[in-house]
Amino acid sequence: MIKFNFNVKRHKLDNGLEVITINKDTQIASINIGLKVGALYESLNQKGISHFVEHSLFKGTHSRSDEELNDELEALGGEYNAYTDYDATVYTISCLMEELRNGVSILGDMIINSKFEEAEIEKERGVILAEIRTGKDDLEDYSFKNVNNIAFTKSALKYDVIGLEENIKRFTQKEIIDYYNEYYTPKNALITMVSALSHDEAINLINNEFKSWSGDKPKPLNCIKEKNKEITKTTYKKDIEQSTIVYLYTFNELEKDDELPLRILNHRLGESANSLLFREVRENRGLAYDIYTHLEITNNIKTLYIYTSVGEDNVEEAKCAIDETLNNVIQGKIEIGDRDLEIMKKVHKTAVISTLEDSSELCNYVLHQALEDEDIFEFVKDMDRLNNVDKVKINEVSKKVLKNPTIHVLTSS
Repeated sequence: MIKFNFNVKRHKLDNGLEVITINKDTQIASINIGLKVGALYESLNQKGISHFVEHSLFKGTHSRSDEELNDELEALGGEYNAYTDYDATVYTISCLMEELRNGVSILGDMIINSKFEEAEIEKERGVILAEIRTGKDDLEDYSFKNVNNIAFTKSALKYDVIGLEENIKRFTQKEIIDYYNEYYTPKNALITMVSALSHDEAINLINNEFKSWSGDKPKPLNCIKEKNKEITKTTYKKDIEQSTIVYLYTFNELEKDDELPLRILNHRLGESANSLLFREVRENRGLAYDIYTHLEITNNIKTLYIYTSVGEDNVEEAKCAIDETLNNVIQGKIEIGDRDLEIMKKVHKTAVISTLEDSSELCNYVLHQALEDEDIFEFVKDMDRLNNVDKVKINEVSKKVLKNPTIHVLTSS
């Protein structure tokens, strides 16, 4: 039985900003703010603007210059970060409890009072273009982008979060400010905070810094959920030592009850150094240094990837090894049985306890659960659900998900 060492309370400020305060006996506090905007919400000529806005918020406010803002963030002595995803844009600060008030003040200033100076936008334009070029040199990152581009026609997943280079080059100051004004509103945001403060103290602190924020909820947008194309494609890149192989599956119609069995299947397939794919491709055949799976399950994104890197001469054998392993799972020749379920229970419990004990992880977990309108205590229910998952259910899920992949091979030209 997992014991909670914290309690949670939800609030809504007068301006519509939702806040979740998490009271915990801790010396490290964390505050996250999530905006319900990301690459899924962008039109074709906007691809990359959510990420551009995120970068711009670190470039100075009406009361702090770029240098002052970043000096003060560093002076907190903790960690600060931001990231843009397909579903959301998130800003995070973790610091000592005695620095929490300063951290909340800085975050509020960034979110509400960013200046978007023309000169700073031009500097950041160069930074983002350099980031795009760097991504082309990262074979792993490049391979994932390629498989997405091949797999989809209409889905936003076809395009990387960082956006299209031609868009980054032409975004104007006005476009960036207009996009910020539309989506950076209290009614389109959520704050989570983990601290030793009482709920009343925490909400008063947040209210003092965010009560002046105003704006309406943006119009809802429909996200296109597209099935990946069943296709195998090879692309070429000069002067690379290893070839990469990526499989992509989508499962948009999968029922909620199937998600936990899929997580167990994914763990057994490719999330450990003793996974089925690792044993076959690396240990039994010696074809690759590593092979892994990556599972994404949100309201709008349901994808499973398999990735490995092999010698050019070993591409076909590696694909055969992957296909044989997957087919053996689907046909029940490889069973995910009681021992695997017991291990998964331990893995899940370890992950839950690790999250509960780490303020920043707990803050981030609660934020994303709430942004997805999911139960923030779902991990507890999953502990109970694990007892009802059996190998038959896992096999049924494998048949639903592991079919009709998009396969991309990147090799030397």
